[in-house]
Amino acid sequence: MRRRTLLMKPAPIAGLIALGILSLAALSRALFAQEDPSGEWSVRFDEDMYERTRGAEIGDYLGLPINDAARLRADSWDAALVELPENQCRQHGSDYGWRGPSALHIWQEVDRATQKVIAYHTHLSAYGAEQTIWMDGRPHPPDYAPHTWEGFSTGQWEGDQLVVTTTHLKENWLGLNGVPRSDMVTSRVHIMRHGNYLTVAVIMYDPVYMTEPFIRTSDFVYNPQQQMAPWPCEPVDEVDRPPGVVPHHLPGTNKFLDEFARRYGVPFEATRGGAETMYPEYQLKLKNMPIPPPLPKRKPVQ
Repeated sequence: MRRRTLLMKPAPIAGLIALGILSLAALSRALFAQEDPSGEWSVRFDEDMYERTRGAEIGDYLGLPINDAARLRADSWDAALVELPENQCRQHGSDYGWRGPSALHIWQEVDRATQKVIAYHTHLSAYGAEQTIWMDGRPHPPDYAPHTWEGFSTGQWEGDQLVVTTTHLKENWLGLNGVPRSDMVTSRVHIMRHGNYLTVAVIMYDPVYMTEPFIRTSDFVYNPQQQMAPWPCEPVDEVDRPPGVVPHHLPGTNKFLDEFARRYGVPFEATRGGAETMYPEYQLKLKNMPIPPPLPKRKPVQ
């Protein structure tokens, strides 16, 4: 009888352990619950304000993991390209659209019978760009399917983050200074809501123009009173040019590439970008690089 009593004593302990496991599971679900990103969001410029509001400067490739092909295309780019009628209403790709000075609206598409979320939809005020994020498990289309500005996106929850994978994007850019991004890119976007704040982390994997993945974050604040106006865009002839002229710089002829380095006292070699310029250790290498002469001071306007 004594032996039987001893064998029965651990039973309450096992029950407590099971209860603890259930409690931890419940706590885990509470801590990592899905936070619906639906709503009206106003953009914040706490990160990279000057680049995002004024545009990245010509020749500034710092921190971009680009290769020689991307560098050559960026060196050949001319800002007057945006004046061409075919470019005036050109949307940002959905991987870059989060960066723009744009209000954001997110809403759910729900199946009436099951009440499951079929998709999330986004609308950005800039260019009226929209994106559909499918949540129903459908596969991505084959490689030969058409590419668009929004691409094809599927989403899934990883803890409290909505992770979006996008393929089939048209060729676009990494910034407003001509650095290209190919149509072979795959972007993975992590949408993270923290109460009234929304952080969007975009990771780009481009086998054509990048040697490593590239990540950037953008922030938004909840604004339920926000109202977005439409974005009508009609191309016009802004500059009188002969037909067929495309603004550009032939290799080795772009005289503006060193202005960024000279304006801010940055070694010209560093402004050429590359994966190593993304990492803190690169600062040690900067110490041994020559600083270019500053730009001449502009004469005050009389």
